[in-house]
Amino acid sequence: MASTFTCLDYHVVFSTKYRKPWIHEEFCEELYQYLGGIIRAEQGCLREIGGMPDHLHLLVGIPPTIAVSDAIRILKASSSKWVNERSDRVAKFQWQIGYAAFTVSVSQRESVCQYIRNQQTHHRQRSFKEEFIELLERHQIEYDPKYAFEQEHVG
Repeated sequence: MASTFTCLDYHVVFSTKYRKPWIHEEFCEELYQYLGGIIRAEQGCLREIGGMPDHLHLLVGIPPTIAVSDAIRILKASSSKWVNERSDRVAKFQWQIGYAAFTVSVSQRESVCQYIRNQQTHHRQRSFKEEFIELLERHQIEYDPKYAFEQEHVG
């Protein structure tokens, strides 16, 4: 019997490249299921997932054998490959370069799940940018606004 016991839950947030509204309703459930499969393949647990056409929120349990950055890299790389291999894609799908991840205690798990489930309601009142900055500030994460949101360069 192992003598190591962990409960490592993270609220993970990332957007599509340049916050393009690429997560269409007709395939978001499939995308959510695919992401859950990736997490399970890494011995993790998808506790909740939700989002908007331009970003996702996940509450994931990650095993201590994998770094959070590695788990998110695997999630993003595998899922973008899957989306781009779909026959209904017209533009190349990409996730943003970075992400945000916040630890979540068991006592806060249900409130984070509710927050993730209620994304449609939250975004009637504020943009993803406002939400993202609020999350960073609530978790006392220092950031430089010029790096928080990748800008598309045209021309």
